[in-house]
Formats: sequence, C-alpha cells, structure tokens
Amino acid sequence: MLKRKIYDELVFWKKNSNGKSAMMIDGARRVGKSFIAEVFAKAEYRSYIMIDFGRVPKDVLDLFVNDTADFDLLFAKLAAYYSTTLYKRESLIIFDEVQQFPRARQLIKYLVADGRFDYLETGSLIRLKKNVQDIIIPSEEDHIEMFPLDFEEFLWAMGDETTYPLIRHCFENMIPLGNALHRKILNDFRQYILVGGMPQSVLAYIDGKDFAAADAAKRRILKLYREDVAKFAEGYEDKVFAVFDGIPGQLSKKEKKYKLSSLGKEARFRTYEDSFVWLNEAMIVNTCFNATEPHVGLALSAVNTSQKCYMADTGLLVTHAFQDGKYTDNELYRAILFDKLNINEGMLMENIVAQMLRLNRPRLYFYSRSDNLHRENNMEIDFLITEDKKVAPVEVKSASYRSHSSLDKFRKRFSSFIGNSYILYTKDVMVKDGIIHLPLYMAELL
Repeated sequence: MLKRKIYDELVFWKKNSNGKSAMMIDGARRVGKSFIAEVFAKAEYRSYIMIDFGRVPKDVLDLFVNDTADFDLLFAKLAAYYSTTLYKRESLIIFDEVQQFPRARQLIKYLVADGRFDYLETGSLIRLKKNVQDIIIPSEEDHIEMFPLDFEEFLWAMGDETTYPLIRHCFENMIPLGNALHRKILNDFRQYILVGGMPQSVLAYIDGKDFAAADAAKRRILKLYREDVAKFAEGYEDKVFAVFDGIPGQLSKKEKKYKLSSLGKEARFRTYEDSFVWLNEAMIVNTCFNATEPHVGLALSAVNTSQKCYMADTGLLVTHAFQDGKYTDNELYRAILFDKLNINEGMLMENIVAQMLRLNRPRLYFYSRSDNLHRENNMEIDFLITEDKKVAPVEVKSASYRSHSSLDKFRKRFSSFIGNSYILYTKDVMVKDGIIHLPLYMAELL
C-alpha cells in the first residue's frame, strides 16, 4: 500500500471540521483519490459507504433524484442497498467521481446541515464548466488538491523512510550531504523522474524495478486522458489534442514558452485559450505564466498569452515524448539512468522542478524579457517564487553550467524586491556569490 501525505490532512479535517463541512479531493485522473478515500474511511470510521458515480447502479441514482426530500428514507435505503449500518457521527459517506453526477455535489449543503454523517467527495475535471454549470457549488465544501507522489512519497514506496528527513535537515541548515549520499539520492531521483508519481506506475515499477511495466501503466493513463478530452472537450477536442501533443516538442527547445506558431501559421491564442485552460483545469498540466513585473504580487502582472506548459507528472512526459514508439525505443530512460542527457535535459529537469514547486503553490510564474534593440537586456528566469514578502528567482541548470547571466541581470535590475536566489542542479548544496545552489531533489522544499 502506498503511503500518502494527504492522509494526515484528511485526519486533520475530520478532527477540526467535526461534521461542519464536507471535503472535496480534487486531482487528475488516476492520481489515487478513490484509493486514499477508502483507506481513510476504513481506518478512521466505524462504517462507510462509497458511492462510485462513475458506475453507480440506476437504483442508487434514483435515490438522489426521488428521495432527497426525506433524509431518513434516503439513508435507510442506502444502508440497505450497500448492506452497511450507518452510525450517527461515526460513519462516512463517500461520493466518488462526483463530477459524473453534479446533483449529488449540490446536495452536500443539506447533508452537512443534517449533521448525521461525514462526507468526502472525490472528483476529476470538477472545475470544468460542463461539470458545474447547472449546480450551486456548496459553501460547506472544503477543498484539497491531490498530486502524483512527491519524491519523499516515492522513497517511502521504495522502502526508504530515513533519507528524506536528512535531506530536509541539510536544506534547513544549508549544509552539503556529502558525495556518497548525494550520489545515492540522485540515483533514486533519476528513477523518480522516469517512473513519475502516478500510483499505478510506481506500483508497477517497485515490483522488481521494472521500467517496462511502469511505462505500460503510463501509456494506459495517457490513453485515458485522451478519452477524457474526447468526452469532455467536445467541440474543440482537436485543439486540446494539438496543444497536448505539442508539449514535449515545446519543452525540448531552449525557449520553453509555448509557441502557437508550431500549431499552424494562423494559430492565435484566443483560438486555443480554452484548450490550455482545459488541460490546466483537468490538472494534466502545470501552467507557468510570465510575470512581467516581478513584485510580491506576481499574479498582478501575469500575462496569460505568454506561458509555459509543463506536464503535471514528469514520468508521463517521459512516456508522452515517445508515445508513438515502443518502450525500447525511448532514449530518455537510458539517458537519465546513465547521466547522458543532452538536448532533452532542460525539458525533463524543468518539468520535474515545476511539478515539485506546484505542490506548495496554486500557480507557477517565470520571467521573460526580450529587447530586440538592446539584446543585453534579454532575460529569462525559469521560475519565480515568493518568500517572506520577497521574490526569489529560481534557475534550473545542468551540472556543467558555466554562467548565469540572466540571473545576474535579474538580481541587479530588481535588487530591491529580491530575497534569496536559487540555482537547482545535479550537484550538492553550495552557497556561492550570494546564490544558493541546491540539488534538484530539494525543489519541493522551496
């Protein structure tokens, strides 16, 4: 069984809510929402009922259509149908894949007010207009996002619960881990990049460290995503497919901003805007926006038409990049394992950093400035984050990088707004010239 951090957040909600709110777990498909909901229910409640609206029988759906005016009757029928005794304040009712039946989500307001039981919802694509347009979203609903396994959770899955506390200690005290330990952790991190954090891929891999099995699991997930596009992006699905399929090519370039010209000479953002929004709302991608005025309120200067589009799971990106070929043709597996990356290095390393930074913040930002008349003013900072009311630039570099001219120009131009400056790379912790150098696997601690 995979240990997930979100479990502790659910326990905290149960204790502090005490029935005054429901909890919605929002995440991409196959990220593990249903699994963790049931694990939580079994361990923390006397009994539970899990209603999967993705394949719920018509008899149960009819209850939500015809019997919601009488909760006594509704609960009695649910208990009878699922052969489960419900105990006041000791039972949990799970609405799984609730986006498939929005009417049940709207009912949460009244179920919470009734107060007999706790309610947990799971949903994918729940932010899409199609899945909320005919309902009133209940204010009695707390919300939590669920992501693919992070690096610490991946180490747990590999049977290692001792290494990450040491990583955190070295980060907090800005001290190197030492060559031997750093090399071991970097080797585990390379495996994490390749396998990714989707539970099915991780489970397939840890059974004998089988990259082929993990790749097959990821292919099934990507196929499912494409089926979702066809179903839920009806009317503009071709544009969503075009944007999605173009992600590996865009990220493999030095300039990683998504260039619509790659989709066609006449392509315009207003035509494809809904496609970017769809992928972001489905949590399939992590969108990164250009903050043209890098002050603490990064969102105030974010330009939606200038964005980078990272895959939400780097393991899926590895497979997506070679979707049309066989697993054995995927050069990225060999390149990463043997530290032989070249042109695709930036693609994967920036993507994994975006994935890790997204864990602790709702949106991602970068900085880009082009000055055709004065090229010395050109700057590109991979990521901007905020720390203690200051902006912190974050650059992703290879181990053999020789300079950081964009970072130097950025620090000089915006010195009054900048706090720490970071370079993430494949070497150990180091502070040099006022810049904090961190190994890539520490990105999720920022």
